[in-house]
Amino acid sequence: MALTNQEIADIFNNIADMLEIQGENRFKFLSYRRAGETLGELPRDLQAYVDDGTLTDIPGIGKAISDKIKELLETDKLEFYEKLRAQVPESILQIKGINGVGPKKAKLFWNELNITTVESLQTAASEGKLRELPGMGAKSEQKIIESIQALSRNRGRTPIGNAKQAADTILAELVALPQVEEAMIAGSIRRGKTTIGDVDILAVSDDAEPIMAHFVGMGRVERILGQGPTKSSIELRTGLQVDLRVLPRERFGTALQYFTGSKDHNVRIREIALNKGYSLNEHALRPIDDAGNMLDESHYVYCGTEEDVYEKIGLPWIAPELREDQGEIEAAIAGKLPNLITAEDILSDLHMHTTWSDGTLSIREMAEAARERGKTHIVITDHSKRNIVANGLDGERLLQQQAEVRAVNEEMGDDFHVLHGVEMDILEDGDMDLSDDILAQLDFVVASLHFGLTQDRALITKRLLNALNNPHVDCIGHMTGRLIGTRPSADVDFDAVFEAALETDTVLEINANPARLDLDAQYARRAHQLGIKLAINTDAHSIKMMDMLPYGILTARRAWAEPENVINTWAFDRFYAWIQSRA
Repeated sequence: MALTNQEIADIFNNIADMLEIQGENRFKFLSYRRAGETLGELPRDLQAYVDDGTLTDIPGIGKAISDKIKELLETDKLEFYEKLRAQVPESILQIKGINGVGPKKAKLFWNELNITTVESLQTAASEGKLRELPGMGAKSEQKIIESIQALSRNRGRTPIGNAKQAADTILAELVALPQVEEAMIAGSIRRGKTTIGDVDILAVSDDAEPIMAHFVGMGRVERILGQGPTKSSIELRTGLQVDLRVLPRERFGTALQYFTGSKDHNVRIREIALNKGYSLNEHALRPIDDAGNMLDESHYVYCGTEEDVYEKIGLPWIAPELREDQGEIEAAIAGKLPNLITAEDILSDLHMHTTWSDGTLSIREMAEAARERGKTHIVITDHSKRNIVANGLDGERLLQQQAEVRAVNEEMGDDFHVLHGVEMDILEDGDMDLSDDILAQLDFVVASLHFGLTQDRALITKRLLNALNNPHVDCIGHMTGRLIGTRPSADVDFDAVFEAALETDTVLEINANPARLDLDAQYARRAHQLGIKLAINTDAHSIKMMDMLPYGILTARRAWAEPENVINTWAFDRFYAWIQSRA
């Protein structure tokens, strides 16, 4: 079985780390790291790019990288990588990821003490062997011990739902302080990434000391990683690291732009700034004279807002969700940035559950909660019978439910509409869980995979294609079935599914639950580019879950989605006419 995009991306990331540990030329290892990041975000299989001859059209993929990708696809191995693995123990890469240990120290520990694993590093540190090495000391050694302990508590990245909830709580505390003029979350949370490494918060104030004291003294703090006059870092009890920077108003824009990232986007922005005669960092735009010399601080240009930063270098402001160096710079230069969807655009929720299956509220309660949140219409889509654990409905119960849906719809008045549907299982053998006779009586049908998610690509794809080609299926829900951090995505042939979705005019869902966010942004963007209709649904089983919508919007914005192509933005009359035309 051919290597996946992510598996190949991981190999290139490992190559970058190994070259860095060896002290290789910076541009060489960065080229592999950039390739790894790019490959992990691609919406199509790498083999498809090879087949149509567009592999080198991918940003950062030149001939050398392209040849290595082809070798991996053809043989599942890469001779260059195997040679590196013989030179650099792969376990050292885990050491490099520990806070306080970079490539130079990883190489030092390896050369001086033959440390090649986290376990051997922990042993050496606990025995006091690290402090005697050049550039080390007792404090550095203790920091490494604490970082290894933190790693054991928090392996991997944190799902955005957990990280943002923690960040929002801290932000609310900071904003309530009298010294804080303004504060914002930056980093990958602001960009809407599905998982988060650590949290970055920026605050505006001329009096940082009491803010820092409050920050490091919060009850949820496990330990203080560092405390200074304008920057402090803490580790929460969950293992999540949070960094706070306090700065004056005039430097807030450059800092917010810098610490929002991504690194690739910021590299491009700094290149554009240089062409305009500025060296840009998190503090200011620093003018450079004709001889290439940086002028003194009296000439610095400070930016209180991000808009100022982009304006000074000749660009319109670029939304954080787009800042991945995936074409947003070119779109900005050409004046073709997308009109991104917002929460205010969303008029409906087309996937939700009630007490008829595994929801916690009645049909009417869900309808009232949706109306309170500004919606004009919803579809009740309880589970079908295959989902026994969720008390799924067979055809008879489904039609009994329909009578209640129609009654609630009448009671809600003319300004709010409740439609009847189902979330129907696509069975393991590819059949639909309900008969066409039943499906024909419903307003809107969501078809989803819940079982058999580890089946091979051919069977998973066949099941999805069967659903897409069923004339009664209007939407595919959470297509890959993933649960972020706990359950991997099903192996789907996205090209085949997208082709069928476009041909049958079937909607693909971005599930707003932060544990799912499925479709992921790169696949949703590909679907959007092809003209496939998208839906952003909460899949709510309770009122609280209705408030997960912003996560779906973040993902849609990362997919460059505009309101017109997301059917939740359509007024009820338009939506109803469309589903009637499909009947």
